[in-house]
Amino acid sequence: MRAAIIDGKAIAARMRDENMAEAKELAAQGWQPRLVSISVGDTAAAELYVRNQQRSAEASGVDFEARNYPETISMEQLVGVLQGLNADPRVNGIIIQRPLPSHIPVKTLQKAVHPLKDVEGMHPASIGNIVYNDLALGPCTAVAAVEILKTLPLKLEGLDVTVIGHSEIVGKPIAFLLMGLGATVTVCHHMTRSVAMHSRAADAVFVAVGKPGLVTGEMLKPGAALIDIGINRVDGKTVGDADFASCAEVAGWITPVPGGVGPVTVATLMKNAVLATRMQMAHYRAQYAHTEV
Repeated sequence: MRAAIIDGKAIAARMRDENMAEAKELAAQGWQPRLVSISVGDTAAAELYVRNQQRSAEASGVDFEARNYPETISMEQLVGVLQGLNADPRVNGIIIQRPLPSHIPVKTLQKAVHPLKDVEGMHPASIGNIVYNDLALGPCTAVAAVEILKTLPLKLEGLDVTVIGHSEIVGKPIAFLLMGLGATVTVCHHMTRSVAMHSRAADAVFVAVGKPGLVTGEMLKPGAALIDIGINRVDGKTVGDADFASCAEVAGWITPVPGGVGPVTVATLMKNAVLATRMQMAHYRAQYAHTEV
């Protein structure tokens, strides 16, 4: 058996076309979707992500502005910047680029972004809403990984899924998203006694740990779907958390790294930007609509 390679770029292209159509519709009503990217200090580590986001925004009909602030900016000043963006109806989404200087905790900034403009899905309210199966603005990587699984000819109701990694913004949200779709989910982490025992029993495996080669072919059920979310640099190459060669011999479907989850994650960010614009339009109309007395 040789796994079918899931083309994340093709999935992302379809999403961009859909986003473009909806963005044009919103712009015609006076609501041009607009994102503002915030980075602090030396931006070398984030430059590639910002460029990818800008290209995807342009292809999705979303205006994009990248702002960089000096490393000396204080936490209070940066929160003030975010509050100004929250109050600006011309700004529909805010992206916080990582890494940040040590004196600026990312969670504090994520909490400062208004939930209606939280296109990254990182605000505690956005994460918490997933528990209630409210998927309005979910964490982009988690949503993208699940969207990829939904493109496969697998019935999600009752599907046995193993998620390897339980981070707050990827592993845990994936588990809740899948449970909301009716899947039976097992979550493995660094204290799990036998990850392979769980992964071999699964119809689909998600891995997001940050350890290259963690998942091997012998850890998979033949024909299972493998969604590799890991991004690692090994000998100058970008690789995932799975040993692609051995896993591709066993899995039914597999995401490559790069070219799998990554492009869909950026497209999901733009989908959130368009959705956030629509939600804000509805919010402002409800708040300020003229009613006859």
